[in-house]
Amino acid sequence: MNIRNIAIIAHVDHGKTTLVDFLLKQSHAFRENSDSYRQDLIMDSNELERERGITILAKNTAITYRGVKINIIDTPGHADFAGEVERTLHMADGCLLLVDAQEGPMPQTRFVLQKALELGLIPIVIINKIDKRDRRIAEVEREIQELFLELATDEKQLDFPVLYAIGREGKAFLKMPDDAVIAGGTPEGTLEPLFESILSMIPAPKNNPDGAFRLLVTALDYDDYKGIYAIGRIERGIAKKGMPVVSIGKDGSKTNGKIEHLFVSQGLERAEVDEASAGDIVALAGVPDAKINTTICDPSAPEPLKAIAIEEPTLKILIGPNTSPFAGREGQFVTARQIEERIVKELETNVSLRMERAGNGKLLLSGRGELHLSILFETMRREGYELEIAKPEVITKEENGKTLEPVEELVIDVPETYRGAITAELAVRRANLINTFPHLDGARFLYEIPTRTLLGLRSALVIKTRGSFTIHSRFLRFEQKGADLPTNRNGVLTASEAGKALAFGLNVAEGRGVVFIAPSTEVYRGMIIGENSRAEDIAINVCKGKQLSNMRASGSDENILLAPPRVLTLEEALEYIGEDELVELTPKSIRLRKTVLDKADERRKKALGL
Repeated sequence: MNIRNIAIIAHVDHGKTTLVDFLLKQSHAFRENSDSYRQDLIMDSNELERERGITILAKNTAITYRGVKINIIDTPGHADFAGEVERTLHMADGCLLLVDAQEGPMPQTRFVLQKALELGLIPIVIINKIDKRDRRIAEVEREIQELFLELATDEKQLDFPVLYAIGREGKAFLKMPDDAVIAGGTPEGTLEPLFESILSMIPAPKNNPDGAFRLLVTALDYDDYKGIYAIGRIERGIAKKGMPVVSIGKDGSKTNGKIEHLFVSQGLERAEVDEASAGDIVALAGVPDAKINTTICDPSAPEPLKAIAIEEPTLKILIGPNTSPFAGREGQFVTARQIEERIVKELETNVSLRMERAGNGKLLLSGRGELHLSILFETMRREGYELEIAKPEVITKEENGKTLEPVEELVIDVPETYRGAITAELAVRRANLINTFPHLDGARFLYEIPTRTLLGLRSALVIKTRGSFTIHSRFLRFEQKGADLPTNRNGVLTASEAGKALAFGLNVAEGRGVVFIAPSTEVYRGMIIGENSRAEDIAINVCKGKQLSNMRASGSDENILLAPPRVLTLEEALEYIGEDELVELTPKSIRLRKTVLDKADERRKKALGL
């Protein structure tokens, strides 16, 4: 069978998507004068993916080399999108494992490799970015060998080829090249060694083209013209355009339908075909009720395939419609009904997401981490939704009368100067130090830490190390919950009056701590405008200007010099807020607020029994 199905797996930012760019270009998947050929990060079509430089959604494309069709699945590298990785690996027979020549194997490298080896995928290891000044080729090779020794499920998996690549130049080598080649002293190098390794090392699909058609849906797509596309690998038989099929849900329910359109990947496009055989990755349109883990098959042999197990969520967040005084000013979709409809639609394709109705129009969402959920919220705000979001909470479970909580593996790289700051902060959070060793010009720390004490760590380290660190984590296991930790966040500064913030009022607030907003920002009572330098919350009238007198000119407010405000991203805002606070998210703004905006009014209501 002239087909190869491969997945590209790696830790975040180790170069997967860039390598796919050159696989597409060097296989002549499109013309050299086309816009796609001149573009970088071709597979990252999502706006957020391009902005953040990470892959969020798994995607597949196809190229042809020496008459062999190679289906390529580009997977996310961040642990929060592990659900995307888990389900798409089921479509592959082999994998390309990319490892950064400087960083070596990282937490997500371990996760994706473990999943690939458990599925029996044949690996090809690529040590990428060998042109880095601080490359550690020998050490990284040893670390990869140790990782395979730990994770392999079969002795055959320990015999894997290693290639060396400069992904951003589209070059791969069977042996480590000399410095002259790496530096670009010669034009030597293409991805031909990688293409040849794929053909020789990765087996063709073993799926049987004979027998009744059967396919497990592992991904979904949608357009306004053809509706839902059910995507998966044909496990058996032949799919034909116009043939009747039955879809079998996870609960065993059956729905009759027909393949109205049949597509295969061809470069970046979908090409409509009349039929496709077992082993190929296809997209079917016209099949009703198609969902992730639905089996689509010939009505004469309605045999469901085993569903793909996805690891459970570890974090939950309560969301609802915006209830601030500024509600409805910036968004197009502001009601609880509209928000729930959008989440229900998301559940069809986001396999790691869970939803529960919590009453009063609020929804409890569960996901794999802050980034997983914040990407959803960021997408919704760009679509015109307004939300209010509560503090993230860790999901616990009860077993044998004990409360279990998720624990994560944490890797931190930091300059030697900040070694003390890291150890002090992690000690307060009761993290368990597993190992520490020199890494480049600093140190690498390996910890095990409860997820609940991990929340807010990034924000704390930004301040303590001036942003001079990298941090990655991955879920390990559930274990018995430890003692609660005392809060280590200071109190907040809130606006005591509504209006526009003035320089004089913000100058007063700066004397109390750090300010989050700039002059002329509209505020309302109970909106958080900064962090206090002490533990208690303080309300400040930031709309107050200087009183005019014979000694003060009307323009004197303009002479006040303010420090730049500390502007929080959505992830930082979610980490920062306390249990009695919310994030107000609109298409144009991220605001922090108290859940109860007017404390005095709340006390009065309680006194009156209202």
